[in-house]
Amino acid sequence: GVIVQLGGQTPLNLAEGLEQAGLNILGTSTESIDFAEDRKKFRELLNRLDTKQPTSEIAFTAEEARLMAQKVGYPVLIRPSYVLGGRAMEIVYDEAQLKKYIRYAVEASDRAPILIDRFLEDAIEVDVDLIVDGHDFVVGGVLEHIEEAGVHSGDAAMSLPPFSLSESLVSDLIQKTKQLAKGLNIVGLMNVQYAIQKGEIYCLEVNPRASRTVPFVSKAIGTPLAKLAAKVMVGKTLKELGFAKEVVPSYFSIKESVFPFVKFPGVDIILSPEMKSTGEVMGIDEDFGLAYYKSQQAAYSEIPPAGGNVFLSVKSADKEKVVRVAKGLSALGYHIVSTKGTNAHLAKHGIGTEAINKLGDGSPHIGDRIRAKDIQLIINTPTGKGPMLDEAKIRSLAVSFRIPCITTINAAQALIAGIESFRRKGLSVKTVQEYLKKEKTHV
Repeated sequence: GVIVQLGGQTPLNLAEGLEQAGLNILGTSTESIDFAEDRKKFRELLNRLDTKQPTSEIAFTAEEARLMAQKVGYPVLIRPSYVLGGRAMEIVYDEAQLKKYIRYAVEASDRAPILIDRFLEDAIEVDVDLIVDGHDFVVGGVLEHIEEAGVHSGDAAMSLPPFSLSESLVSDLIQKTKQLAKGLNIVGLMNVQYAIQKGEIYCLEVNPRASRTVPFVSKAIGTPLAKLAAKVMVGKTLKELGFAKEVVPSYFSIKESVFPFVKFPGVDIILSPEMKSTGEVMGIDEDFGLAYYKSQQAAYSEIPPAGGNVFLSVKSADKEKVVRVAKGLSALGYHIVSTKGTNAHLAKHGIGTEAINKLGDGSPHIGDRIRAKDIQLIINTPTGKGPMLDEAKIRSLAVSFRIPCITTINAAQALIAGIESFRRKGLSVKTVQEYLKKEKTHV
């Protein structure tokens, strides 16, 4: 027999051909793989299970994409078919932006359909990994993304267990995942990606295979999921293998991505649906903030815990959210430097900051301060993409001068929690085995 669910998307694409060549596909059948990959069949399954999905359409040309985007309603997520790492995926907010990006999506799809989904703004994204033996269904891990929905799962920082979701919401996610696995007749591993918007759960995608999070989850819970899945696919049961119930660790494990930006001067570092990371690290601690802080240190993001100058500049949509971030930074003793728009908004909330010119407004500007190494941390949420944008040049300078740069509000809030915990408790080191020896909670 042949195992196709432990090598990413490519082996799944080969499964039908392998079967036609007379090879036995172990685990999930090719029919079930096709059911999960076929958008029409999968949508019907979600409807039967009363699970919501973002409104979506398909297109084959730029003109069809324009019409379908109008039908779905902006903002939309443009997704070429059969691409790796989210290549040419983009969140588009209006028709002008669609015209700019659709050519790349059409080229990347290469005659396959372009997928156009309604993008869920201000949503929390969640990954769930599950293992099935044909009878028993056990969730290996529920991972809450720290960045909001719209960042590729390969780039997003994630927390196991979730750090902000209620127990009832996590229970609902586990139940829906098991229902999906049953409906698809999964045998082995499965990954589901959800978005939670205003308490409502939306299913974004189901992968009838191991996801890139499986090694991380396995280390976090002390259970070799890929090894168990291989045994399940040749007839073993989960009860025989001693993995019959969900395990919720009593500590937090944070997956953080490592990016190659320092090797590519001038490349914009904003996170998007297109994957950019080249590796990942792990931070573990009983305290969420410390686990996140450790993950940042491991990813070579030198966070200044003792204070310093923080440059703060955010897009209009984040103006209200940034107030909490600014208050947190001020309480920790950081001096905030901000562009005039952010400065004026924070002043309305009683938060004093030092106003500074953008690059295009003439010296002295923020670029001068960065080059003088007078800025220790940058928090900038992007208004768009492109090397000519003022903010993109600032982010590029941050990379050149090795200044940590945060590009989402959620990550900024997690960082503040990390600095607060570090100041209270300091860092302690334990082996993974010491964490795994602690009592685990079964649900």
